[in-house]
Amino acid sequence: MAVTGNGPLAGVRVVELAGIGPGPFAAMLLADLGADVVRVDRPGGGGLAIDPAYDVTNRNKRSVLIDLKSAGGPGRVLELVERADVLIEGFRPGVAERLGVGPADCHARNPKLVYGRMTGWGQEGPLAHSAGHDIAYIAVTGALGMIGNPGEPPAVPANLVGDYAGGSLYLVIGVLAALQHARTPGGAGQVVDAAIVDGTAHLTAMIHGMVAAGGWQDRRGANLLDGGCPFYGTYETSDGQYMAVGALEQQFYDEFVRLLGIAEEAPERKDMARWGELREAVAARFKTRTRAQWTEVFEGTDACVAPVLSLREAPEHPHLAARGTFTDFGGITQPAPAPRFSATPTAVTGGPARPGADTDAVAADWGVPGLTGKGA
Repeated sequence: MAVTGNGPLAGVRVVELAGIGPGPFAAMLLADLGADVVRVDRPGGGGLAIDPAYDVTNRNKRSVLIDLKSAGGPGRVLELVERADVLIEGFRPGVAERLGVGPADCHARNPKLVYGRMTGWGQEGPLAHSAGHDIAYIAVTGALGMIGNPGEPPAVPANLVGDYAGGSLYLVIGVLAALQHARTPGGAGQVVDAAIVDGTAHLTAMIHGMVAAGGWQDRRGANLLDGGCPFYGTYETSDGQYMAVGALEQQFYDEFVRLLGIAEEAPERKDMARWGELREAVAARFKTRTRAQWTEVFEGTDACVAPVLSLREAPEHPHLAARGTFTDFGGITQPAPAPRFSATPTAVTGGPARPGADTDAVAADWGVPGLTGKGA
């Protein structure tokens, strides 16, 4: 069955060469936005892959099986490329070229193609051909060193900062910008080199400005936004749960200490020498009630306080539930597409693509009958 997305990218065709992590997530985002994403899976799958039935990053896509190492494999991919607007690959530099599906091969078939490359280190540089994962990329950019408590090892933020924020989202931004250029009069396709180190470094732009201005110390837990500030951090409750506090502005802080019940005894917030004392007062007060009780106190106020929820708890939060921030499709609770569009709404319309399950449909829809051949 053809994908007929109603999102703003309806009509855009994307070829995704199967990989793991940031590449599939970027392709999922394009699919969520309405693009017809065809994932080229390899026979036997790849390493670190989860059960395809639960891999939400492959939702709203279709899958075909092509062995790029077979004699006819690269040719079949190039047939898809002829009919595509975008290609996404996440191989190490030079691998796509050796397989016969590099930028030159693809642009020879389709000069308007946007060729998106997702890597950790980028297409060039001393480490370009080295293996790596999110944690290494955010380590060398300074991002990892900012996160965590002073005197303790840096806290690992899952793979959200590097793979997805510094990688996937920058790849999508680049692909959409290049697609706009390719569709302008005289425009042409081009290569988008999305390196996680570049994107993650770019995310720290504001912090670098603050460092230059003397408003940020280059160490953990000593700044306004890294847990060093007693009114911007997390506190344990009496039941071993946590509340998050972000009362930065004076009017929000005043509401925070009033509702917390320490307005009269709290040290002056501008006196950084007494921040330790203020933190102790806040922590002691939060330990007197449960997370649920404090949530009831702060919910709907301007104190900028929220409960720290688990992944399973988050979909049940009243605000997120009312907005439909999470959705259930095929028995899997998952984040709904974001952002939202007034004229071209998006939705989850298909579960995780099973490897090769859509070969016949894609062959018919894209006019590539060779996909169904035995040599695929």
